[in-house]
Amino acid sequence: MDASPPGDASAKANPLSVSVCVLASGSRGNAIYVSDGRTAILIDAGLSGIEIQRRMAAKGLDPGGLDAILVSHEHADHIQGVGVLSRRFGLTVHISDATREASQSALGKLAAIHPFTCGRNFPIGDLVVHPFSISHDAVDPAGFTIRCNGSKVGVATDLGIATSVVKTHLQSCDILILEANHDDRMLIDGPYPWPLKQRIRGRSGHLSNEDAASLLDGLRHDRLAHVILAHLSEENNTPDIAREAIETVLQGSSTKLHVACQATGCRVLTLEKE
Repeated sequence: MDASPPGDASAKANPLSVSVCVLASGSRGNAIYVSDGRTAILIDAGLSGIEIQRRMAAKGLDPGGLDAILVSHEHADHIQGVGVLSRRFGLTVHISDATREASQSALGKLAAIHPFTCGRNFPIGDLVVHPFSISHDAVDPAGFTIRCNGSKVGVATDLGIATSVVKTHLQSCDILILEANHDDRMLIDGPYPWPLKQRIRGRSGHLSNEDAASLLDGLRHDRLAHVILAHLSEENNTPDIAREAIETVLQGSSTKLHVACQATGCRVLTLEKE
């Protein structure tokens, strides 16, 4: 698993790069930082505002340099800090109308709101965001691709199945953040009640390690620089088991595999452009 050393890792220091950092990933909170050197955003903010600021600072990232927050869906582990960060830093929140309606009481007053519709591109500064529909037990869940500086970042977590829509949108990514939630045998043999096990394994639940490996097998290509495994269950998975399940798919490639954990996320990854 990646260490996360402090230091000035902000992509805003280099206008010809794209930087990605998973600040936290899992059922106790999710947040992902993306910057192209001019614009910096969070995809979800599922920790307290103070904790997200602390984690950003620990990785050399400036919370005051954020421009916006993208919201994937209304579950608490994705929106806990959205409202406070929006108000504190004057951030525009990009959120679908259905998700906003479902989370309005939790979000509170926002500095600014930009509604999006899955399937339609929109800009945030120099970033081009494309939200796409995923299968999860939320009102309007979204995955995202972000294009910047000639690179493409793909994010797909909290999805029960990899639909043709997901597979199409995640093609040709340079950095891919992909759910590997559980080891199926650990889940089946574990202590969860059977209805919860069914929910996790269902079409609106979460991808298993084996599901993630199968999806990645159809997405790998020569320019895929980094794959980050995300949203690992702390009860039904381990970083080593997830890594082992995925490594065989990437064998012989130059793609670097990372595992994001709940407590520390993963280190800042930066692609330099000449």
